[in-house]
Amino acid sequence: MTQTGIKTLRDSAAMRWIALLLLALAMFCAYIFMDILSPIKDLMMLPVEEGGRGWDSTAFGTMQGSETFLNVFVFFLIFAGIILDKMGVRFTAVLSGAVMLVGGLIKFYAISPNFIGTGLENWFNTHLNHIPVFEQLGVSPFYEGMPASAKLAACGFMIFGCGAEMAGITVSRGIVKWFKGRETALAMGSEMALARLGVATCMIFSPYFAKLGGGVHVDNSVKFGVVLLCIALIMFVTYFFMDKKLDSQTGEAEEKDDPFKISDIGKILSSLGFWLVALLCVLYYSAIFPFQKYAVNMLQCNLTLNEADPNTFWGGPSVTIVQYIIMLLVAVCAFASNFSKKKGMKVGLMVVAVVALVVYCYMGYMRGTAETIFAVFPLLAVAITPILGNYVDHKGKAASMLMIGSILLVLCHLTFAFILPMCKGSAVGGTVVAYVTILVLGASFSLVPAALWPSVPKLVDEKIIGSAYALIFWIQNIGLWLFPLLIGKVLDNTNPAGTAAHELDYTWALVMLACLGVAALLIGLYLKVVDKKKGLGLEEPNIHEEPNIKVEE
Repeated sequence: MTQTGIKTLRDSAAMRWIALLLLALAMFCAYIFMDILSPIKDLMMLPVEEGGRGWDSTAFGTMQGSETFLNVFVFFLIFAGIILDKMGVRFTAVLSGAVMLVGGLIKFYAISPNFIGTGLENWFNTHLNHIPVFEQLGVSPFYEGMPASAKLAACGFMIFGCGAEMAGITVSRGIVKWFKGRETALAMGSEMALARLGVATCMIFSPYFAKLGGGVHVDNSVKFGVVLLCIALIMFVTYFFMDKKLDSQTGEAEEKDDPFKISDIGKILSSLGFWLVALLCVLYYSAIFPFQKYAVNMLQCNLTLNEADPNTFWGGPSVTIVQYIIMLLVAVCAFASNFSKKKGMKVGLMVVAVVALVVYCYMGYMRGTAETIFAVFPLLAVAITPILGNYVDHKGKAASMLMIGSILLVLCHLTFAFILPMCKGSAVGGTVVAYVTILVLGASFSLVPAALWPSVPKLVDEKIIGSAYALIFWIQNIGLWLFPLLIGKVLDNTNPAGTAAHELDYTWALVMLACLGVAALLIGLYLKVVDKKKGLGLEEPNIHEEPNIKVEE
């Protein structure tokens, strides 16, 4: 135990936020790799001789959905929660970083030209076509005729997905550890805001690297992602030593005194509030993450894009760097404005952020590429997530925010399905509708981490928070496995065979996602009723009084 009058790292606001920054940067890198192929779906569908890999929408969707296969059907996420509760945050963080890197390397090899023509490619062509039991249940991660590169990439993505989801629950538990009794929702919202900048980074740089040096080289994008996974592992290792120092100051053991018991899972599953939060989570996230994997191609199919001449500034490689710098300016100024004490500084930062956002959007229009348009997705979220997190910390209303997020989600997907196609033929009109809808969707997305994740500690005992997060992530992963695959199948079945990658009709796929939002809204309404009846505290603020710490100032 610490002696009276001695502060710990956790008592220092600066050190708490440095710990958060390390965790957020690791997840930033993981988010980039998670969607590294999403903005180049059209390139992956090109023949091998043209630099692609000859995938169709079903192969692409099956590979993308494979990320969560082991988490769902081999129950790896449940084991990850047990590991987290038993071994602690820092061990699990480093383990998750290492697993992500291994999976990333396998996926890179599958996409690289070195895989083409090898004996391993021949093996994958003739094997893993029929997986007993899983095939009969209709949940096989492979199918007959699936390209060998997609099969091996799926294997690597499965392993990466184990590490990524383990990292997700570990980061959530780490934030609870460092911020409990303090600005928990603000910290979780801020972590997700920074991590989701990875989505924008991926959208901007994945096509950049795929086309770097002339021609199409899709493996360059994955190589870029692998380098970032190395950085993520370094961030987790750094956090390991910082967290160890904290425990040496507090006298808390990293391992738990009580061993994990199966009955702990029973305690979690017996909570109605837990089930409602988990169902809302899977419905909401299934309408977001799978959509991200197809969003760029959806825009390519519904917008009239006048791609810039490669010999001009707007079509050259340098504009990518300039636009990314402007995007970072938007994110930094918008985020920093939330923490400025002076009104003049706050207003000034917001003005700079708005002007930079307008410039960014104009550059995206001039470049005429769908990936740079969708990259605006997380920018509004970066600005408002800290506001929402701070509001939940001090005012509550988490369940209400989840309902608002679901309503915005439905409106956005219906706009993409029916209004955006009506603007085809008008480059300016379509681009404006796309930008506004994407920004609102990003704002909707920010409501979830700010409201949902900080609510979990209110529903379960502190000792089993890791397992509770793992169960929610496991349930969520069912949707994240299923819906990328379903979107691919819907596209292949609602479009004539041989339809060009830029001419697909996304209407029914988007309607399907909008229905998920409607279901999430209904669950949110019921959750609010249950919260009021049973007093779960979801509408209550996280901070009721001064932080309760073990040391005296």
